[in-house]
Amino acid sequence: MNIKVYAISMVKDKNQLAAIKEYDKRLGRYCKIEMILVKNKEMLLKKLSNKSHVIKVSTEGDLITSEGLAEKIKTLGVTGTSDMAFVYSEEEFEWDEHVAISKMDMSLGMVMTILFEQIYRGYRIIHNQAYHK
Repeated sequence: MNIKVYAISMVKDKNQLAAIKEYDKRLGRYCKIEMILVKNKEMLLKKLSNKSHVIKVSTEGDLITSEGLAEKIKTLGVTGTSDMAFVYSEEEFEWDEHVAISKMDMSLGMVMTILFEQIYRGYRIIHNQAYHK
């Protein structure tokens, strides 16, 4: 599975960047994942592939559980969709699904950290591997 995580802005907090990097490393055994920071909507639209299953992430989306995300990743992989794109943005663009990890407002760095952690947790669930709660 190829996963790209897009955001229109920059993660600035060193600790959050370190956490994202750690989950990126852990995810290497399950998938190829990449965080892509773009400056504006136009750059985002140029980078999004029409082959990707695009999931918009914002506070306005439907809340999703860890198990729900795991099932989504597993189902897409089984049905032959090998590219997923998570986009954290309040901008309007075309997406396949719209989810929320929380209804609370958070910094970009916190959202990216939680998103990477939840993707990692999803793969642990898919492979029936223990994960602390």
